[in-house]
Amino acid sequence: MKHTFLLTSYLQGYFNDANISIATHALHYGTASFGGIRGMVDEANPTEAIVTRLSDHTKRLSDSAKYLQADFTQQQVEQVIVEFIKRNKPTKPFYIRPLIYTSDTGIAPRLHEVEKDLLIYGNEAGDYLPPEGVSVCFSSWMRQPDASLPLRGKISGAYVTSSMAKTEAIARGFDEAIMLNVGGKVSEASAMNLFIVRDGVLITPGVDQDILEGITRKSIITMAKDLGIPVIERPVDKTELYIADEFFLCGSMARITPVNSIEHRSLPKEHPITDQLRTLLTAISRNQSQKYSAWSDVITY
Repeated sequence: MKHTFLLTSYLQGYFNDANISIATHALHYGTASFGGIRGMVDEANPTEAIVTRLSDHTKRLSDSAKYLQADFTQQQVEQVIVEFIKRNKPTKPFYIRPLIYTSDTGIAPRLHEVEKDLLIYGNEAGDYLPPEGVSVCFSSWMRQPDASLPLRGKISGAYVTSSMAKTEAIARGFDEAIMLNVGGKVSEASAMNLFIVRDGVLITPGVDQDILEGITRKSIITMAKDLGIPVIERPVDKTELYIADEFFLCGSMARITPVNSIEHRSLPKEHPITDQLRTLLTAISRNQSQKYSAWSDVITY
C-alpha cells in the first residue's frame, strides 16, 4: 500500500525530517502508544483544516501513555498536533499518527529508567475500507483479555493479534475479521468497533467486552440517541451477527462502513439506520452540522 506522506514530521521536539535508530527500544518491544486522527480540508476555505473530537483523541493518547509510565499531557500533545497541521498545510483529507514511545536504545523489556518521546507523522487519507460495504469472517484469533494487555490504551504491541486476524481474513477472501473475546462473545473487528441493528435497536458490545473505547463509537452512540434510535451496550453473541438487520464497522479511518456479508452469508441490502448515521457523521466531519459544531476544531494556516 502506497502512502503520500505529509512533508513535515515531528520528533523529539523538532519539526523536520524524522529519523530514529534501528536500536530504538519501542521498535523491539512494542512499548508505544499511538493515536489515529483523521482530518478534512474545508471545501469552502482550503486554508482551513477540520479535525473532529481532537481533545478526545489527545486525552486518550495521554491516558494510553500512562501505561508506559510516560508523562505527556493532553494539552502538550494537542498543541503539537495543531502546529503540525499548520506547518504541513494539507490540501486533501489527511490522517495523523501521533506516537509516544520508549526512545532509548537499550536492551531489556522495561518501562522504568528508559526515555520516552513523542513523534508525529501524517499522510493523505483515502478510503480505509470500500465505502459500499465489506465482507467479514470470524477470526481464529481471539481478542486479548484486559487482564493480559491494557486494552483501554492503543498500545502498539497489542496490535500483532489484529494484524494476524486481518491477514488471515484477506487470505480467506474476506475484507475484514471479527474477533471474539475469550468468553466467546463478539468483541471488535481487527482495528474497529462494530454495531448491529435488530428490530430498530442499535446494539454494540459494551466496554466490558475487551474492546477499545473508540472515539467514533462514542460519537455514534451520542448521535443515535439524539436521533431517537434506541441504543444498548451489552454482550453480543456470535450468532446474532448472522441475523442482524444491519451491521456496520466504525473507526477514525473506517468512519462507518456497512457489512454486506458474513462468512459468505448475505445480509440485508437496505440499511436505513446505518445510512442515517453515516450521513450525519460525514456532515459532522466537514463541520456542516450546527448541533455538533463543538466537536470540530478548525485550524487555519
